[in-house]
Amino acid sequence: MQVPSPCYVMEEVLLRRNLALISRVARESGAEIILAFKAFALWKSFPIFREYINSVTASSIHEARLAYEEFGSRAHAFSPAYIDSEFDDMMRYCSHISFNSLSQYNRFYERTKQSPQSVSCGIRINPEYSEIETELYNPCAPGSRFGVTADLLPDELPQGIEGFHCHCHCESSSFALENTLVHIEQKFGKWLNRIKWLNLGGGHLMTRKDYDVEHLIGLLKGLKQRYPNLHIILEPGSAFAWQTGSLVSTVVDVVESRGIRTAVLDVSFTCHMPDCLEMPYQPAVIGAETLDPDAVKGAPFEQNIYRLGGNSCLSGDYMGSWKFERPLSVGDRVVFKDMIHYTTVKTNMFNGISHPSIAMLHADGRLEMYKVFGYEDYRDRMC
Repeated sequence: MQVPSPCYVMEEVLLRRNLALISRVARESGAEIILAFKAFALWKSFPIFREYINSVTASSIHEARLAYEEFGSRAHAFSPAYIDSEFDDMMRYCSHISFNSLSQYNRFYERTKQSPQSVSCGIRINPEYSEIETELYNPCAPGSRFGVTADLLPDELPQGIEGFHCHCHCESSSFALENTLVHIEQKFGKWLNRIKWLNLGGGHLMTRKDYDVEHLIGLLKGLKQRYPNLHIILEPGSAFAWQTGSLVSTVVDVVESRGIRTAVLDVSFTCHMPDCLEMPYQPAVIGAETLDPDAVKGAPFEQNIYRLGGNSCLSGDYMGSWKFERPLSVGDRVVFKDMIHYTTVKTNMFNGISHPSIAMLHADGRLEMYKVFGYEDYRDRMC
């Protein structure tokens, strides 16, 4: 089997492994677990997802339409601010609408009652607690634009508010959820008996190897026992696509400057692996040892230690260091592991660099090319 380069390759066997675990958690805990499109939205794989889950969550009109037309269900929606010209279509595509602020509720709630299909409305709450250390991903940081704090909610919830939406995790453990629930119940407990559903958002990385799945199930069952009126919802993104595939790239040059050796690839961190620079984190590479980033400086040639550089004009489009089993040469493959979640949904075409193809490696060994990008894809994003 020859995989083209560059190419994202998702593996059906690994995807089904994650889906089976998520399905078990939902079944044993009584919670509903849905896919967040913000992390993964490869719609050609949706037939596989529909074998395990029934719904998805959307954060924009385009994600909501994708849910309706390609996943085949109306979405649970949250947006920092709904757009007036798009809102009526959101009603058509969505079964649940969470408002980020009371002003958004005041502006749009009456229109939800005009929808030909029922829409359940909620409000996003901010428990002012999060264990996320990276400020870029922390929705509960001081001054956050996300959610309504408890002191701003009236004693009687606004008319038609049937649920709460809360999101304050990012690749977090079940113990972070346990701590979060303490804060939610302390601050919002007086309302929890009056609503129909509680959406605990995403960031629950239950498919990670060291995640305590049994603890999560116990937490969700305990929450349901305390509030039997609540339909509990989780909407992770990364958990579905965690470690389900890789990004295949090729070395196109090897350069050395001041004792630092860089293998330049036909992919880009800033274009095709943006979370690596944003989080930041250094991804694992098949057949290479991940080292401290400074290990490349002055490393003897025979140690095969390289920085990996993207093929863009951005000076900071590189990471490193990695130690390879042998020296790298032009034409060698470099395969980045776990490059399916938060990649294809965030890529860009800066510099017009060739966008990686997207493929599914099926359980029977067949490689299905979902998409091969070309010049027209770059051109048609412009005017």
